[in-house]
Amino acid sequence: MQVHHSTEHLPAFRNSVITIGTFDGVHLGHQKIIAALKQEAQRVGGETIIITFHPHPRKVVQPGELLQLINTQNEKIELLEKAAIDHLVIVPFTPDFSAKSADEYIASFLIDKFHPTSIIIGYDHKFGKGRVGDYKLLEEKATQFNYQLIEISQHLLNEIAVSSTKIRKAVLESDIEAANGLLGYSFFFEGEVVSGDQLGRTIGFPTANLRYTDPDKIHLGHGVYAVCAEVDGKTYKGMMSIGTRPTLNKTEEKVEVNLFDFDEIIYGKTLRVTVKSFLRKQEKYPSLEDMVQQLHHDKENSLAVL
Repeated sequence: MQVHHSTEHLPAFRNSVITIGTFDGVHLGHQKIIAALKQEAQRVGGETIIITFHPHPRKVVQPGELLQLINTQNEKIELLEKAAIDHLVIVPFTPDFSAKSADEYIASFLIDKFHPTSIIIGYDHKFGKGRVGDYKLLEEKATQFNYQLIEISQHLLNEIAVSSTKIRKAVLESDIEAANGLLGYSFFFEGEVVSGDQLGRTIGFPTANLRYTDPDKIHLGHGVYAVCAEVDGKTYKGMMSIGTRPTLNKTEEKVEVNLFDFDEIIYGKTLRVTVKSFLRKQEKYPSLEDMVQQLHHDKENSLAVL
C-alpha cells in the first residue's frame, strides 16, 4: 500500500476506484465498504484508493468538542495496509478545505485529483461545507463526470448498526466485548512504560505503568481487563487495571499492566496492549491483603479467557 500525505504529486491512477471517509476504527462497516471497493476494482481492472483526513474533521469544524479516536493515524494506516488497499491518501483537513462547497468538493477535489472510474460511499456519507453533499448529489453529477456510483448499505451486527460512535461509547463504558464485536478485531492501544510507586512488585504483582502515546487516543473506562501485551516483539498474557486505586486512597488515574511470567525492566519502552475481556469494575477493598486475594482471582479469570 502506498501512503500519500497530501494531494500534491499524486501518481496517475489506473481506473481509480475510490472511497472517502474518516475510517476511525476500520470497523465491520468500513470493512464492508473496503470489500466492495476491492470487488469493483477487480471488475474494472483498477486501483483501490481510500481517501481519509487528518486531523479528524470534527476537530477542525467543532474545535471545542472533546473527540477521542478509536485509532491513531499510525494504527489506521496499519489496519488499512492489512486490508491490502493499493493507495491511502491522507488529506490535511484545514479550515479552508472544510469551507469547500459540496459542488466544489466534487469538481476540484474528487474529480481533478483522482479522476475516479467508480466512487463507493457508505449510506450516511456527507461532505462539503455544512455537510450538505450526499449520495443524491454525487448521483446527479455521475453522468457529467463519467463515474459509476455505488452506495453501501448500513452494516448490521445482531440487528445493531455498526458505527464509530457506538464503538467509542462501548470503550468508554468498559464494554470491551461489544466494542470488539463491532470492530471485528480486539481493541488495542500503545503506551510508554513509566516509573510507578513499585507497590505491585512488593505484593507479587509487578506492573508496567503506562502513559498513552497519543493524546487523541480514546481511553478505556475504569476496571480490570484480561489483555495480551507486546513488548520487544514478544507477546505476553496479562491483566490490566485502569482507575484511581481507591484501596490505596489515590485519586490520579493510572493504567497498570501485569504481565504473566515476565520480570524485566522495560521503562521507556512501548507496550502494545490488546484488550480481550472485561473482568470487573474497580473496587475499594478493606485491606491490602483483600486486594491481593482479589488479584489472584483476577489472574485466574484472565487465564481462563485468554
